[in-house]
Amino acid sequence: MKYGYGRVSTQAQELARQEDLFNSVGIDERYRFMEKMTGTKASRPQLDRLKDEVREGDTVYIESLSRLGRSTKDLLALLEYFQGKGVTLISSRESIDTSTATGKLVTTVLCALAEFERTLIVERTQEGLKAARARGRKGGRKPKSAKEIKMALSMYDSKEFSVAEICKRCNISQGTLYKAINERKAQADTVEGK
Repeated sequence: MKYGYGRVSTQAQELARQEDLFNSVGIDERYRFMEKMTGTKASRPQLDRLKDEVREGDTVYIESLSRLGRSTKDLLALLEYFQGKGVTLISSRESIDTSTATGKLVTTVLCALAEFERTLIVERTQEGLKAARARGRKGGRKPKSAKEIKMALSMYDSKEFSVAEICKRCNISQGTLYKAINERKAQADTVEGK
């Protein structure tokens, strides 16, 4: 099945050039997913619908890679998504066809570069954390005070408040609340000799 995805960034822009492409390759109107919104948004309704609809063996046509995504990271994630589903992507402007050897090579190189960039970011983050620890700084959130935890446990024991209400009023996460509940239970079990 042939699909088309078209996008322009503003309401004032026209989709005519992209419609012309879809007409030239014979994509039925029902299988055209068009939207007018910025490509920097992670969630785009028509793109999300397209991703849900395509199946292995389908082909998605786009006028250019810039219509699919504005950032390299998002674009590569989408390329990997379609590749993982066995869907061919054809970009008219860049002459990329992921069903060909050259198209696969270009996609693989782009994905490898993105993976390399992600690895460098992780390494730099680890180096930064190590340097901070060497200076005596610890990462993460500051621990909640015993007073906040005690108040949250008291509210929990009263059974008058939902977990969400307790967390909001005491400014703690659900994980922190459940951790305190489990620690208290473990202490009680130790005292009782269980």
